[in-house]
Order: sequence, then C-alpha cells, then structure tokens
Amino acid sequence: MAADNSFAPLGGGSGSNCFKEAVCIDTGRIYDSCSDKDCLEDLRVTFTDAGQQIIDQAISVKSRHITVLNVFMDVEPVPFNTGFYSVDMTFFFRVELEAYLSPMCSPTPVCGLATFSKKVILYGSEGSVKTFSSVMWGMPDESGGNFPANLPLARVQVVDPICLACRLCEYSPCCGEPIVNIPDRIAAAFEGNFAANNDNRSNVVLITIGLFSIVQLEREVQMMVPIYDFSIPDKECTTTTDDPCELFKQIKFPVNEFFPPRLDPDACDETPPTV
Repeated sequence: MAADNSFAPLGGGSGSNCFKEAVCIDTGRIYDSCSDKDCLEDLRVTFTDAGQQIIDQAISVKSRHITVLNVFMDVEPVPFNTGFYSVDMTFFFRVELEAYLSPMCSPTPVCGLATFSKKVILYGSEGSVKTFSSVMWGMPDESGGNFPANLPLARVQVVDPICLACRLCEYSPCCGEPIVNIPDRIAAAFEGNFAANNDNRSNVVLITIGLFSIVQLEREVQMMVPIYDFSIPDKECTTTTDDPCELFKQIKFPVNEFFPPRLDPDACDETPPTV
C-alpha cells in the first residue's frame, strides 16, 4: 500500500514557512565521524632530480607553504566487529620551500613531496544491497565499467597544514629510505622525475607540520524530509560591465587597510589603562 505523502499546512495557513508535504530523498547519511589534530614530526621531503640538486647545494631552508594534494583512502571491514570499518588514509603534501645557497644570495624556490599514513576505525553500519546507477561514484574496474560496493563511503576533510618546523640535515644511508609509492597523478604535479635510489645526495629536508582533519563514514539511504517551499533565490544577479572605472566604483573603500581593527572593536574601556 502506497503511503500518502501529501499533508495539509500546519495551522491551516499558507506561505513559505508552512509545512506542505513530506518527500523521500536519496542522500548520504553519516553514521560515524571523528576529528583529529595530528602533529607530524620529521616528515622527510622527497624531491625530484632537479630539486635534489638544489637541496644538496643549500646551507639552509625555509618553508613557504604546504598544501594537501590528495588523500588516498581504503575502507575494509573490521574482523569480528560487525558494522565497524577501518579507513586507511595516505596524505600527499606539496611542500614549497626556499633554499638558501649562500648567505648573501636570494633564496631559490623548490618544491618537494611529503607523505603521511594513518588508520582510524569508525562505525559504518551494515549493508548488503548492491546499487547500480548511470552515475556511479565507485572507481572503474579493469573492464572499464563501474562496480558497486557494499562498503560505506569514506570522506576526509582537511585544511592546509601548518608548518611547525623545517630543517636541513645531512643525508645518512644508515637511516634507510622511506618506502613511498608515488602515484602518477601525484608525480605529475612536480617538474622532473623522482629518483628511486640516490645515494649521492648530501642533504635531506625534515619538516614538522600540524594537520587538522575530519573523517566520516556514510551510506546512501532513503529518508523522509519535510518540504516547506521551493528554494527560489531572492537576490538579483549583478551584471558585469566592461568599464573598469564602473567596476572600481562598486568596490568598498578598504577602511581596515588604513585603520587596522582592534581585537574587540565593540568593547569600550571604562577606565584608561595605567602604565
């Protein structure tokens, strides 16, 4: 028997603020999530052939900016713990540095790659239904098509990391090389080739960064939601003009650039500070 999804407005009124009907939507429901504040100490930065030559000649380095290129994730069920899944994540960071080749010279920009792996366990509920659609979020298989998965969908949200420390060290073969499999899509973001083994290097760069992240597990579910009205924009579109002066007139005067704001501009000091 089909359910009647039409409802009369609450209170018998009408308007955009009145409940009109309940509809079924297909959306992702977050079953579990966690937030992390990781301090990643002494991550080794990997450089291409051209970048390593600059690092070998440097006497000091300074970090400019660190961005997250991509995060590779793998979701697997936890044995003997039904409904829980492990999320293996590998973060790829693009590290922009300034290398000083001599005390009196300007720094030389150089980019490198740093990686970090971690695992979290979250609750993702159970599911055994395979869903096929014309638009699949799953990865294509070897035959070129898309395969459905019963696993929950993992999402990770990150902001650009904070560089806490950056130092130049002498290379020591006894320390061993970090085993990093650099995907082609990551390597394409850098100029040059990453050397697999380069024992001729003399310097390495170690960085310490602070990373904030949120990991979520969600599943596609059908949910009933109340509908009040259609979302119609109430703001008119601003037309563009080819006249640069007319465009400049629409820009507000940058008061804060000339008069830096206080910590709390609304607060008034009742008594002047004493020295």
